[in-house]
Amino acid sequence: MRPERLAEVVGHASLLGPQALLPRLIQSDQFGSLIFYGPPGCGKTTLAEVIAQETQSKVVRVNAVLSGTPELREILHRARHHPQDKTLLIIDEIHRFNKAQQDLLLPDIESGVVRLIGCTTHNPGIYVTPALLSRSHLFRLDPLSTQEIAGFLQRALTDKTVGLGALGIGASEQVLLQVAEMSSGDLRRALNCLETLVLSAPALGQVTPEAVGSFARERRLRYDDGGDDHYDTASAFIKSIRGSDPDAALYWLFVMLEGGEDPRFIARRLVICASEDIGLADSRALGLATAAFQACEFVGLPECEYALAHATLFLALSPKSNSTTLAIGAAKEALQKAPRQEVPLHLKDSHTVLAKRLGQGKSYLYSHNYPQGISGQDYLSKPLELYHPLPHGAEAALAERLAQLRQLKANLRKQAKE
Repeated sequence: MRPERLAEVVGHASLLGPQALLPRLIQSDQFGSLIFYGPPGCGKTTLAEVIAQETQSKVVRVNAVLSGTPELREILHRARHHPQDKTLLIIDEIHRFNKAQQDLLLPDIESGVVRLIGCTTHNPGIYVTPALLSRSHLFRLDPLSTQEIAGFLQRALTDKTVGLGALGIGASEQVLLQVAEMSSGDLRRALNCLETLVLSAPALGQVTPEAVGSFARERRLRYDDGGDDHYDTASAFIKSIRGSDPDAALYWLFVMLEGGEDPRFIARRLVICASEDIGLADSRALGLATAAFQACEFVGLPECEYALAHATLFLALSPKSNSTTLAIGAAKEALQKAPRQEVPLHLKDSHTVLAKRLGQGKSYLYSHNYPQGISGQDYLSKPLELYHPLPHGAEAALAERLAQLRQLKANLRKQAKE
């Protein structure tokens, strides 16, 4: 069912529509090297194959998982000796090539000996070298919509030449939409699912909703726990907690868990979030997040889902404060912009005989000997204000406490001068 002409390619109207750049480049055969980036089953390899057919180029297909440097050198060597062939090099999973292998392509791409079409499910900004990216047009392909997939499944079901039409099995529009929905934008997965359902239903002559439901119970979510999904879903998870949306946070949590993510990775993100985004607005968050991590270590999946969900909901519903994050930034900035302050003499360690002779710690005022535990003494040579509390949750009370402390210290210093 793989399309052979550009007009047959499903979806991607923004890339392949009448006013889009890519079809014009293909029709005029004036394109250079291309990189297609998108999730599995969205049509990257199909588009590469269609371009090869429509431009009538000499096509060399390489899978970066199976091919190595010697094969790549041989392909480029042949292309140099046959420039009239207009060699089009299609590399699937190009992110699997290391930097040296990608750099090997550069001279021949630069000179026009070969034109590259690289396909990848991984972020090219991370996995494709900047030099190769700068010599290529990058096109991002999005997952196909449910309606687009369902329409293609109908074609596959009725096509008697290359599809499943010869088997004479029918399926309602509702069934095709169900199959499309559970494919998560992956047309290849949808076709595999349809084929399985059709081959298992010859006696009935029809794919039923019940059969789709049984198949759906065995499906696995589209989730690449080592690629973009890993980072994008974790980002959505933390931002949902930060935005105080417990429903979204819980959804992204279970996208990761159902996708096979390591629960300890999720728990570590919760521990970071507890201090970064909630902080002093509710200091219980850090203890609960740490306890969730320990629960993951103690009991593992699936039972640790309870602890992760518990912590996720608590953090999402907690008041938020990034005052700790801002204070960290202020402290680092103070260190970068000015020389490091020396420890004041009265604060230095005084446990050795030599230290006492040097006067270290001699004028230190023991805080517990003063009312409210405040001596009024300075603890920096040049006082700084790095922490600025926010009026959120429990931190509102800390803001009041800090204001009182600063006023009390100011009064004590004033009295000392008088």
